[in-house]
Amino acid sequence: MTVKFRSKNIASLVLGAAALMMTADLAAAQATTAPAGKAPSAKAPSSKAPAKGTPAPTTPSSAGPVAAAPGVNVPAEYTIGADDVLSVVFWRDKELTSDVSERPDGNISIPLINDIHAAGLTPAQLKDRIVDEAKKYIEDPSVTVVVKTINSRKVFITGEVKKPGPYVLTEPVSVLQLISMAGGLGDYAKSEKITIVRTENGKQTSYRFNYKEVLDQKKLTQNIELKPGDTVIVP
Repeated sequence: MTVKFRSKNIASLVLGAAALMMTADLAAAQATTAPAGKAPSAKAPSSKAPAKGTPAPTTPSSAGPVAAAPGVNVPAEYTIGADDVLSVVFWRDKELTSDVSERPDGNISIPLINDIHAAGLTPAQLKDRIVDEAKKYIEDPSVTVVVKTINSRKVFITGEVKKPGPYVLTEPVSVLQLISMAGGLGDYAKSEKITIVRTENGKQTSYRFNYKEVLDQKKLTQNIELKPGDTVIVP
């Protein structure tokens, strides 16, 4: 009887151990499959994020076209320079929309985003840079850069002309045209010794201009198209 009793106890222990092993295996299997079942919930915060911020526009983030204010002629080769005035428009976000002017350090300031380097960029390149920075704060920003005033593209004329000073280049201008814009030559101008001074890559270059020859349709190649920063000197 004692032997049988012990045999039954051993059999019960074996069955109990097997049940515990099956339970442990089932728990391990559930733990292994649990992350896959919970994976969709990990994306829930990003899907709920738009509800906490600015509503996403229906237009693409790059939809804002480069534009100009009425009466402003933007040259094809235009890049943003000092004192240029731009309007940065955020679609459906008036708090970020603002008029900005490029500072001497080449930066502009936009609410929330703060400083962005703009010097030497085209309006389209600046728009892309603003969009990249704005993505840190709002979802799918749609930006338009409007050129309101061009003050950086200046040429200068000095000396014996009636209206010396700086002139803004909003379209191609030749030396002869600039002299005309300046009111023409003065009474004592040495018209055959006019000089154009240009700075390129940190080096100054000078070009001669003979007013009389150009008027007589001679050596017309000296009537060059002026570039921003050029200075015409009329002795």
